[in-house]
Formats: sequence, structure tokens, C-alpha cells
Amino acid sequence: MDKLIYVAMTGAKHNLLQQGIAAHNLANVGTTGYREETAAFRALPAVGEGAPTRVYAVETTTGANQAPGAIQTTGRDLDIAVQGRGWIAVEARDGTEAYTRNGSFELSPEGILQTRTGLSVLSEGGPMSVPANHAITVARDGTVSAVPQGQSLANVIVVGRIKLVDPPETNLAKGTDGLFRTADRKPAETSQSVALVPGALEASNVNAVEAMVTMISLARQFEMQMKLLQNAESNDRSASQLLSVNS
Repeated sequence: MDKLIYVAMTGAKHNLLQQGIAAHNLANVGTTGYREETAAFRALPAVGEGAPTRVYAVETTTGANQAPGAIQTTGRDLDIAVQGRGWIAVEARDGTEAYTRNGSFELSPEGILQTRTGLSVLSEGGPMSVPANHAITVARDGTVSAVPQGQSLANVIVVGRIKLVDPPETNLAKGTDGLFRTADRKPAETSQSVALVPGALEASNVNAVEAMVTMISLARQFEMQMKLLQNAESNDRSASQLLSVNS
């Protein structure tokens, strides 16, 4: 009977964990550049004396769905979307180099190009600094140009080039802050093949309908696991009554 309890107990626990992942994905349907988190079940044998036949059902976060989201035109100069493969390098709050697909930028009071959450966008030489009172444009290759306000394009200056990278998907890990980093935490090399779409943003790649169906399916699986535990309790009670009668 304890075999049933092991399977049902761990199944229910990790069903709840998967529901948390599905709920997190559903909450980020409208988050720019969001990558859907994925998870799966795997069997893990219990370790200990007398437990070689006991198996846990364990949820494992397998990574993120790297399928691109839809590109939506905004017309805003400081909005960029990555077309196809690739990432935008930013400086995370812990000072490490991290990568995002959210290209909705703004200028800080000090003239630093930042994400909406205040992370500095990196160039090949560090954080991107933009002159004050200049109109900013971003080219498809990530080159940032500035023109003094009220002057012609003949006075354009090249500020720098946004660092764009394309490391192997297997070498990327998603952090709790929603940013991606390389597995060894070393900065990825700049890629010349990554292309941007100026004046646009990439939508989340979460399918809202699929996420809702997953939530419902996981809730029903959890209910099934709880019924198994109730059956195990009922069987144990019946067995105890039989033993007490026979004694």
C-alpha cells in the first residue's frame, strides 16, 4: 500500500509545482519578449533501506520554449524586436551580462540606454551612452545613431552598436529574474548574424488557450492523486479493522 502512497503523494506535490509554472506562463501572456517555461515529469527511485521498489514522480523544469513570438509594429524609435534567433545583451542587477528579447528601451536621465526595468543595454564596450538632446534611431544590425534635435541627417553621429548574441540554446539558462545567461556565466560572443526590426516589439510566445488547457488538465490530475490517497487511507482503515477482529 505504501507504493500507492509514494506515487500519489509525490504526484500531487509536483502537480502543484507544474500548476505554478503554468500559472506563471499564463500571467506573462502580455509580457514583451517572454519565453514560455517548460516542465515535465520524470521517475526518480527512492533511496534508503527497504525502499528499492518505491518510485517518486518528480517534476523537472526542462527550460524554456525558444519559439519566436509575433512581431508587433509600434513605430516608436526606441522599440526593437529581434528577428529570428538572437538575444540583446543587458547588464543584470547583479552586474553580470544577461540576455533578453524585450526590446522596449528608454533613456535614463544620465543618457544611458536602458530597458523599462532599468537595466543598462550593453554595447561591445559596456553600457550604451547617448548624447543629450539627440533623436535616436536603431539600425537592423544594432547600430545606434543620434541626430541633434532640429538638425538634418547630415549631422548624424554613430553612438555605438548594441551587443547582439546568439549562443546555442542548450547553453542558455533562465534565471529567476526572467533573464537568460550562459551556463558557465561567461559573456557570449557578439554575433553578426542577428537582425533587428526597428520600431517593433516581440510578443510573448505563450499560447493563452494552451496554457488554460494545461491548467485545467493539471488540476484534474491533482484531484486524481488526492483520490488515490483517500483510497489508500480507506484501505488502511479497513485492513486495521480486519486485523483487530481477527485478534
